[in-house]
Amino acid sequence: MRSRLALGVAIVALLAGDTLAQPMQIAPPSTQPSDIPKKPAPKPKPVAKSPAAKPEAEAAKPAAVPPLRGSTGAPPTAFAPEAPAASPFVAPEKPAAQAFPTMRQTALQPPPQPGPQGDVAFGAYQRGYFLEAFREASRRASEQGDPVAMTLIGEMYANGEGVPKDEKKALAWFSLAADRGDRQAIFAMAMFRFAGRGGAKDQAEAAVLLDKAAKLGHVAAAYNLALLYLEGQQMPQNLPRAAELLRTAADTGSPEAQYALATLYKEGNGVPKDPVTAAKLLGAAARTGNLEAQIEYAIALFNGSGTPKDESAAAALFRKAALRGNAIAQNRLARILATGRGLPADPIAATKWHTIAKAGGASDIWLENFMHGLKEQDRAAGVNAATLWLTHAQPPS
Repeated sequence: MRSRLALGVAIVALLAGDTLAQPMQIAPPSTQPSDIPKKPAPKPKPVAKSPAAKPEAEAAKPAAVPPLRGSTGAPPTAFAPEAPAASPFVAPEKPAAQAFPTMRQTALQPPPQPGPQGDVAFGAYQRGYFLEAFREASRRASEQGDPVAMTLIGEMYANGEGVPKDEKKALAWFSLAADRGDRQAIFAMAMFRFAGRGGAKDQAEAAVLLDKAAKLGHVAAAYNLALLYLEGQQMPQNLPRAAELLRTAADTGSPEAQYALATLYKEGNGVPKDPVTAAKLLGAAARTGNLEAQIEYAIALFNGSGTPKDESAAAALFRKAALRGNAIAQNRLARILATGRGLPADPIAATKWHTIAKAGGASDIWLENFMHGLKEQDRAAGVNAATLWLTHAQPPS
């Protein structure tokens, strides 16, 4: 009880000069009671190195434009009469570590155990009432030493929401909350250390913090730690461990993890090669709107790879991704419309999407020849439709 009162006195003293006319500010107490460490806890020991796991096969170097079957001028083998034995579409070839190269950063999630009236501070924060959120979080940090409230204060300082942006103060608040075991604060500290925000970069400490947050059930931490094991830079490459972490995140519904784990199952990297499991994971990620998963799942549906063949469903997914501006999906949609596989043949629409895909960097010799074999008015109509789409879909330069 004394420690809570002492913490309250320290924080209230810092808040005394604030008014509603000015953005409220609060710094971690300069004179801290015994239950709040004056400095962040000592760095945890580095994660034990695991033996490097080598992929079963060396991944191919990614091509600038994903290769397509039948791009030599003749009709593509995908649409020849003997197509069932062929592979209509091939997915972009990427090494495992480059298939999902960016770390995931997440905003604060709702507290795991809100009170009967909900979390007042977090609710105000979500609605954009930052001063109200700051006041309530400051009260809870002062009176209760609440790590969730401390993390929220750190997030507000990190983003400059309701208070002046101050990454050093943000890191200090995250550190206080992390010392009390808040997994979101531990994850936030890891991302700060990776980026050098609020202090010097420290990749080794960041990796240790990710491991700690992942063990506490933080989904983005598990995903990001898996990327480190895939890349093999901050720690030895270990594809089985990466797959294990991705499975943990995928089981919670993370579409990024589902897509990444599907890639490993498809190639047999770190896990046994399993096209059925890969297709299920791709389907789950595609249904939540993951663009890369939509394309890969559409390819699996069109080819019947690991899932029953369904050209119509594949065409619908390609159209979704094409409308989102993906050049690969636009190219595949153009081929579908040119050949009438999955959608009725439409040479004007095929010309439109080929022209749009080409503008996005996905050239295709077969479609060029197809387009030039059309009637002049059909070709012109398709090009005009593409020009109109590109004009409205892209901001003026």
